[in-house]
Amino acid sequence: MLVTHQPVLRRFWYPVLPLEQLDPGPVPFTLLGERIVLWRGADGVPAALADRCCHRTAQLSKGWVTEAGELQCGYHGWTFDRCGQCVHIPQQPDLPPRGQVASYRCEARYGYVWVCLDEPLTELPDFPEAREDGYRQIDEFYEPWACAGLRVMENSFDNAHFSFVHRATFGLSDNPRPAELKITPAEYGFVMRAVAPVRNPELQKELLQMADERTERHMESRWFMPFVRKLRIAYPNGVVHSIVTAATPIDDRHSQIVQWAWRNDSEADAPAAKVIAFDRQVTEEDRAILETTDFDVPLDAAGGESHMPSDKPGLVMRQQLRELLAAHGEREVRRSDAPRGQAVTLLRKMSGE
Repeated sequence: MLVTHQPVLRRFWYPVLPLEQLDPGPVPFTLLGERIVLWRGADGVPAALADRCCHRTAQLSKGWVTEAGELQCGYHGWTFDRCGQCVHIPQQPDLPPRGQVASYRCEARYGYVWVCLDEPLTELPDFPEAREDGYRQIDEFYEPWACAGLRVMENSFDNAHFSFVHRATFGLSDNPRPAELKITPAEYGFVMRAVAPVRNPELQKELLQMADERTERHMESRWFMPFVRKLRIAYPNGVVHSIVTAATPIDDRHSQIVQWAWRNDSEADAPAAKVIAFDRQVTEEDRAILETTDFDVPLDAAGGESHMPSDKPGLVMRQQLRELLAAHGEREVRRSDAPRGQAVTLLRKMSGE
């Protein structure tokens, strides 16, 4: 599936960058192949427009935010409000301004800027830990991966890769049998539950304050279609580590990975820097493998890939995405379906040319 060719994917919310990155001024971002610019108005609320001035097509992200909280183009100074309406043309101050730039829905939540390019099908994901007492948020990392968002999501629900990809961290190399799982459907996604035995390496012993060589992860994972996952891990000693991972689609081949966590212990018990260090070890192991995969993920189970029983969460994702496309009058667009010029470009990217 080529995400930039599926219009319905524009109707979901995606976290695009940490809110604090807007402090210096406007920031460009590419979402589903669409170049946008983000900034904060005088009230601190973020806004998103197409990153292209309607006057002479300069990037608005090369401009700045005025004292009134509006976005001024750095080429000729045309100024736009958060709705994309031109409100001032310096060269014609006595005439009514004209011109319009496309605007997009934009909200701040959990310390990140979220954008939806079209009429939303859903609300922003709800994470109870954000409003419950006893939890602290730890922002872990924000970076692009050369990988399809669907690959990242499938990997997040794959219990069969622990013993191999994560053999240097928590995987049990002597026990490759994946933990049994249960999937419960949810609106635009599902919930998966499983109990997985894991190794307890030295850094985890310190963070969990558990001396055991092995322990169990009681996992509840929620998939928010299309590319957001929250994994709630409860350990036998009562420590809860909830991880949110979003694979925000930049284009067909690249995803902006946004990850943060909530924990129910204290900084004194488990320093945030060490929590990040361990989770980064794990995600770097994932990244090394995922960036070798084909970005054109087939939604059809008979699309050329083999499967095993533990692949069920990923197959359910693919089925739900097929149903989503069908419900909105779309068919899956694959690399072979793209216009010839685009197909050649995609093949060159795949071969590293």
